[in-house]
Amino acid sequence: MAKRARGSSSRPGQRAPLQRGTGAARSTASPGPTAPRPATLTPEEEARAAALEAQIVADEKSAEEANQRTRTRARRSVGVEPGVRTGSIAVRASEEYAYVARDIRRIALIGGSLVAFLIGLWVVVQVTGIGPF
Repeated sequence: MAKRARGSSSRPGQRAPLQRGTGAARSTASPGPTAPRPATLTPEEEARAAALEAQIVADEKSAEEANQRTRTRARRSVGVEPGVRTGSIAVRASEEYAYVARDIRRIALIGGSLVAFLIGLWVVVQVTGIGPF
């Protein structure tokens, strides 16, 4: 015996079957013939286009001025390299490499002091004759 499904006959993740109307219902909903568009623009459309173009040109000019101010400010700054932004990867990498360099210096210092200590201990053992050798 087949398992019965409550509600719809579709499985999860599947679309429900489309509800299609009859051909008569579709034919009445179609719009009538439309008037063709004129070949030229109306004076209102031309004025709106001119206003939009003026606004776009003004926005581009202000963006270019802001970019120019940013460039001159970056040139004037003393501590920052030219072309390196505060949030860029190069700045984060330089900070990260500073930690790495400091850690390597500490490792070399501790390792060198341990080697020097072992050599000093070996000299003391050889001079005093302590040990089985």
